[in-house]
Amino acid sequence: MTAEEDFTRYLAECPLIAIIRGVTPDEVVAIGEAILAGGIRIIEVPLNSPHPFESIDRLAKAIGDRALVGAGTVLDTLSVARVKDAGGRLIVAPNTNAQVISAAVQAEMVAAPGYFTPTEAFVALDAGAQALKLFPAEGATPAILKAQRAVLPRKVPVLVVGGVQPDNMRPWLDAGANGFGLGSGLYAPGRSADDVHARAKAYVAGCQA
Repeated sequence: MTAEEDFTRYLAECPLIAIIRGVTPDEVVAIGEAILAGGIRIIEVPLNSPHPFESIDRLAKAIGDRALVGAGTVLDTLSVARVKDAGGRLIVAPNTNAQVISAAVQAEMVAAPGYFTPTEAFVALDAGAQALKLFPAEGATPAILKAQRAVLPRKVPVLVVGGVQPDNMRPWLDAGANGFGLGSGLYAPGRSADDVHARAKAYVAGCQA
């Protein structure tokens, strides 16, 4: 399957993306397996983590046939190429950079750039983005998302990132969110695989509630 087909399938199974910022290569496989066992099948390693390309390489080799592995905080086109070389198939960013989006699409990867305004969202879509990341969600509200969803294409998934907890997802879903990115609420440096597994299960349960 293509990266976009896997993204669509995994997001439909569980509308959550694990953001494991700060993970190290030595622990990434154990953390990835814990997240996968908890029910989440899309995982990004932010590029401001220690040795991120090595972590992506290890994770893609270990669970790439069962999960969509990629990178977050991707800010330039050179990084897109390095993620691709490491086996990553997903490019997530905090911002709307048309060059990064286009490079990811041309490399047959999924581009999920960050946006905050309708203008940024449509710039991202014009560049080929397959999903949009509302970030930082702490600065927005479900009402803002609902207004944006009135004009954004229905087929484009909007992922809410920032401040998401197992008990505050429902208002966002009701407003039109298609999924969530989970950061420090799921993983933080030093957190054990068992702890991450338990947190992943709690998020999955919260999403289903």
